[in-house]
Formats: sequence, C-alpha cells, structure tokens
Amino acid sequence: MRFSVNVPNFGDFADPRAVANVARAAEDAGWDGLFVWDHVVHSKEMRRGQPFGDPWMLLTAAALATSSLRLGTLVTPVARRRPEQLARQVATLDAVSGGRVVFGAGLGGPVEDEFGSFGDETDPVVLAEKLDEGLGLLGRYWAGERVDHDGEHYWVRDVEILPPTVQRPRPPVWVGGFWPNRRPFRRAAQWDGVVPLFASGHGTPPTPDEVREVAGYVAEHRTSDGPYDVVVGGLTTPEAAADVVGPLAEAGATWWDERGLYASPDLYSLGPVLRRVEAGPPRP
Repeated sequence: MRFSVNVPNFGDFADPRAVANVARAAEDAGWDGLFVWDHVVHSKEMRRGQPFGDPWMLLTAAALATSSLRLGTLVTPVARRRPEQLARQVATLDAVSGGRVVFGAGLGGPVEDEFGSFGDETDPVVLAEKLDEGLGLLGRYWAGERVDHDGEHYWVRDVEILPPTVQRPRPPVWVGGFWPNRRPFRRAAQWDGVVPLFASGHGTPPTPDEVREVAGYVAEHRTSDGPYDVVVGGLTTPEAAADVVGPLAEAGATWWDERGLYASPDLYSLGPVLRRVEAGPPRP
C-alpha cells in the first residue's frame, strides 16, 4: 500500500508556498503522494471569503519542492475544462515533475455552485457525457496523436498537442465517484484507478466491506489486466492509523489518502495538516 496527503485548494492551501511546504514535509516523512482539490468556489456559503488557488499552479510549486512524490488532483471536473487546455496543463506538470503526475477525474461538485454559478450546464447526464468524451480526448492528446474528433460535445480538427507527457502513453488516470452508484465505477474500470467516496463522508474511513465491494465490482468490469489502484482515505491519528488502514489494504485498497474532516477548519489550515504529515504515513 502507498500513502498520500490530501489538501484542498482553498484556505491556507490557496498559497503555493504552503502546498510546497506540505509536499516537502511529506516527502521527508515517507509519504508517497500529494493530491489537491480542484474547485473554483466549492460550497459557496460555506467557503465564502476564503481564497482559492489554481490546482495546477499549486502542484507545480509542489513539484519544484520535491523529487519523488506523486502529484495530482482529486478530482478534476473534466466537464468544466476545455480538454485541450487541460491536456497542456497536465503535460507541462508531468514535464516539470519528471513524470510524477496522476490525473484524478470526476464529475465535480457541488454542481449548482461550481457550474451553475457561471451559467454552465448542470445536468448530470450531460456532465457525465462530457467527462467520458473529454477523457478520451485527453488520452489522445497526451499520447501526442494528431486528433480529428467530431463528438457530441467536442469538435477537433487536425490538432496535435506537443510535447506528449513524459509518462507513456499517458499519466495514470484515476476516476472518482460516489458508491454505490454504478456508472462512475464502470467508467473507472476503463482507466487506471478508482477513488470511491462513501456516505460516511470526506475524512471518515470506509469499512473493509465497502472497499471489498468496490474492488470486486471494478474488477468485474475491467477490460485490461494492467496495474490498477483502489484509492481510499480518511483522517487518522498516528497512534491508531495502522489499525485503520491494515484491514482496508487486506480488502483491496492500494492507496491510503490522508484527508481532513469536511466541516473542520483543520481541513484547510496549514498547522494541523503539517503536524499530521510530519508524523508519517499510517503503515500497517
């Protein structure tokens, strides 16, 4: 099992220097990855007055401060981005980091705040269509293909985005979704990893049975036998962390993502996060 630190892109972590500090501390303490959120306003009423940073700028700062840490977003709402711009941003970060990017993708939300606030489409069916079509385009762009595409939501004619990503044919793609909804997990089965969210909420670890169900469902729908990651997370204390994480690894999880509680100010505060990071990952 590998271990990552998860921080939002608002509050103290809107500052690239804070994210770089956490990344450096995480690498020094033996963590394997750092993942940041990708929001514009998040829940407007809850986050009103808080600064937000661009996740790709934050991750660039983290890349320049480290040498081995895996880096990425959990998760980027592909439907909110132009695929060609997103492809270029990810490829640039992959170059800066020397091939350490993991791309986390999902529908994103809260939909009314993150999409509706700007007059964008809020129909989840349409957003899911754009996610699937956008992921297909991203894979082709990252591979350095010359792309012609006439789809439901995107049209591309004779475009080649260079350079391709350092990782070939592309960075790993992890797809997020809420369990027990099935469609996001069938989508995730077509890529390189799954990031399930559960009814227990952000920061609360899932049960081994939940992890076992997710891992089994995705395995049934996979079309490739390549490496695959099941990424779960929550908040742990150094004293009890191994007792929490060990059974989840046995149930099929391959990454533990250390995450703060959704409603706690500690979620977006540098001090508490840095203290937990410096205590080291919860290795069983």
